[in-house]
Amino acid sequence: MASSPKLNAKIPAGQLELKWTNYRSTVHLVNPANKRSLEVLVVGSGLAGASAAATLAEMGYKVKVFCFQDSPRRAHSIAAQGGVNAAKNYQNDGDSVYRLFYDTIKGGDYRAREANVHRLSEVSGSIIDQCVAQGVPFAREYGGMLSNRSFGGTQVQRTFYAAGQTGQQLLLGAYSALQRQVGMGAVKLLARHEMLDVVNIDGKCRGIIARDLISGKLERHFGHAVLLCTGGYGNVFFLSTNAMGSNVTAAWKAHKKGAFFGNPCYTQIHPTCIPVSGDHQSKLTLMSESLRNDGRIWVPKSKEHAQAIASGKMNPNDLKEEDRDYYLERRYPAFGNLVPRDVASRAAKERCDAGFGVNATGQAVYLDFAFNMKYKYGKIEATKKGIENPTEEQMTEFGQAVIKEKYGNLFDMYEQITGVNPYKNPMMIYPAVHYTMGGLWVDYNLMTTVPGLYALGEANFSDHGANRLGASALMQGLADGYFVIPYTIGEYLAEEIRTKAIPTDSEAFVKAEQEVSDRLNKLLSIKGTKTVDYFHKRLGKAMWDKCGMARNAEGLKWAIEEIKKIRSEFWSDVRVPGALNEFNPELEKAGRVADFIELGELMCMDALHRNESCGGHFREEYQTEEGEANRDDEKFAYVAAWEYKGESNFELHKEELKYENIKIAARSYK
Repeated sequence: MASSPKLNAKIPAGQLELKWTNYRSTVHLVNPANKRSLEVLVVGSGLAGASAAATLAEMGYKVKVFCFQDSPRRAHSIAAQGGVNAAKNYQNDGDSVYRLFYDTIKGGDYRAREANVHRLSEVSGSIIDQCVAQGVPFAREYGGMLSNRSFGGTQVQRTFYAAGQTGQQLLLGAYSALQRQVGMGAVKLLARHEMLDVVNIDGKCRGIIARDLISGKLERHFGHAVLLCTGGYGNVFFLSTNAMGSNVTAAWKAHKKGAFFGNPCYTQIHPTCIPVSGDHQSKLTLMSESLRNDGRIWVPKSKEHAQAIASGKMNPNDLKEEDRDYYLERRYPAFGNLVPRDVASRAAKERCDAGFGVNATGQAVYLDFAFNMKYKYGKIEATKKGIENPTEEQMTEFGQAVIKEKYGNLFDMYEQITGVNPYKNPMMIYPAVHYTMGGLWVDYNLMTTVPGLYALGEANFSDHGANRLGASALMQGLADGYFVIPYTIGEYLAEEIRTKAIPTDSEAFVKAEQEVSDRLNKLLSIKGTKTVDYFHKRLGKAMWDKCGMARNAEGLKWAIEEIKKIRSEFWSDVRVPGALNEFNPELEKAGRVADFIELGELMCMDALHRNESCGGHFREEYQTEEGEANRDDEKFAYVAAWEYKGESNFELHKEELKYENIKIAARSYK
């Protein structure tokens, strides 16, 4: 298989472990005087965007940052709970850069690019050093060393964390670095601004059209380069763990202007989320994967017991140990409850589909802390206190204090939402959409197929293959922003030092703004009978049912036709109140949902063409006798990069994935 001539990954030559080192030593540089005349637009202010903007400004570039929230502190990176991976080997348990690289490739079911993943593993340790220097309050051991815990898909402890709010603390660190540059005048921050199109001139990205969400005014902004750090597109499913404002609009506008979209069907279903409780919900809540360190996942062994618990006739604490099925420990003894997310999610679905679900809808399993709370932590604490034969009550009391220190904010969140005390009763959990491995296709420099247009963090496809390991999203976002783009952007901007700022009254900018204005006015002029949410929910249900945890050809074909109907009805019957030049959240939402509808169709097309199962993409026709994913490496060991050709018209390009340092094998966690 040969890669498409339109795709050049620009992977450096040489040994894998030396590629990044040699690249940094030979990449083109921009001298400090020239940096002051080069302007970079950063769209999005989460971990990738804030870290990139702060670093580029520190280097001397002129930077503008756009975020649709009222402050960069409200970026969805703040919601990450469990931790950030780094190959520090502080636990002396055999970790290394290579092992992190291998775990990430294997966790992604051998569908990621070797060179990018190895670079990510190399810079991971520097992320921790950077964040500690910023004052991020990582958890520490008694002696002062940084603490680690385990996450899924690994057999070492490499996850650094700050209780259950790691994303918030990391974002505050990046935000403080960003605000320092804002205060020095090196960064201009435009909050409550949403990017609605990119502007290409002579084949290069030269700026964006943004809308001031307070006044409704459209604005033109020139940049020598544009960085999209706008996160993922999980809200295409309507219900997800993403913030309700999270959207695909910036990436999708770039796609329609020439940026190829990579592996759109690769979406991650997180196994530990609070189950859906009714049609009134607008989002779902994540329970951190870190809880699987000490929580054991189970369902009753008999359907009778499951039905009794689901109907409220039986308390789960009363079910005897021998009547519980710890199905992950049973099926995957080597990794137990810490298998990767796609494996854990499918296993939960299989048990619930078989009739062993424990809530009224039949779609929930238990995450139980009683055993480790009592016999692991409780016993250790009793020993510390000199109590040789502690009672059950003492062990429970001592263990609860330890669990509270490790996971207290997560337990409090669960009780506030469900009304159930997780210290005394097991948590109910069920898989939900959480992350998207797909995104804009980028080369080794993080540049899309449009010169001058970059995608960082979750907005690109590059590092996680078909399934992301837990605690690797924060790692990628900060790696791209702090340690990758500062080098790679110089390769492009070194050739742009003679390019003067292009006036924003030029034809390309005027035309792009007019196209945005026409689209917004069209949305307002329909004056139909259905709300934006009505169409979003219809789209989400079609996507979850047919392109969610399990897919098949028949369902995907149905979903493609259904989405076409939804799009047709949306553009003829949606009602968007208000006006253009004012604060109008419904208009914002309408534009985002219109983009989700188009993306949903492409996701189903991508899932339909990939006749294999790998990672988060599980085609029911392609599974082993044991119900595991069945890859087809001969036919599908490639990145699917889709080019937009018009409405419902996309052309597939393939980037061959070559593995020269890892032997491809059937992924096993048994």
